[in-house]
Amino acid sequence: MVPVEVIGVRQHRHDDEIVVLLLDPAAELLVPILIGPTEASAIASAQAGIVPPRPMTHDLLRDLLAATGATLERVEITALTDGVFHAELVLATGTRIDSRASDAIALAVRTGSPVLCSAEVVAVAGVEASSGAAELELEKFRTFLDQVSPDDFETGEEPNPHGRELP
Repeated sequence: MVPVEVIGVRQHRHDDEIVVLLLDPAAELLVPILIGPTEASAIASAQAGIVPPRPMTHDLLRDLLAATGATLERVEITALTDGVFHAELVLATGTRIDSRASDAIALAVRTGSPVLCSAEVVAVAGVEASSGAAELELEKFRTFLDQVSPDDFETGEEPNPHGRELP
C-alpha cells in the first residue's frame, strides 16, 4: 500500500464524467477514479470545508463512528476489477469494512484519515503526473476546489442503482 493524496474532483465538460484524482507523489502518478455526482459533491464539499445544515450520509457515518468510539485509521483502495475500484475502511481495532472507493474517500476526507492505494492499482490505473499537462490539471483542480459548491454536481439524474462506481 502506498499513501496517496486526494487532489479533488473534476467534471469533464465534454462528456459529463466526474473523477476524483488521487496522487502518488513518490511515483508521480495520478489515479483517476470515475465517480457519481453525489459522491463528487460529498468529496468536494468536505475538501472545501462546506458544512451542510443537516448531516449528509458521509457526515452521518463519521458521527456514528465517533459516537461508538470507533476510529477510522485509514482507507485502502485495494483492487481494480473490471473497471471498478474496491476499497476497505480500516478501523483502529483492525476491523476491515468493504466500501465503494468513492464513499471511502468521502469519509476519509471528513475524518482526516489517510488514503492508501495498492501499488498494483497505482501501476495499472496511474497516469504520469510530472508532465506539464498534468501539472496544469493539478493547478486547475486546486482552483476548482477553491470555488466549488455542492450544487455544481447536480444532474437531475437518479443515483446509480448498482451501488458502485460507474464504468
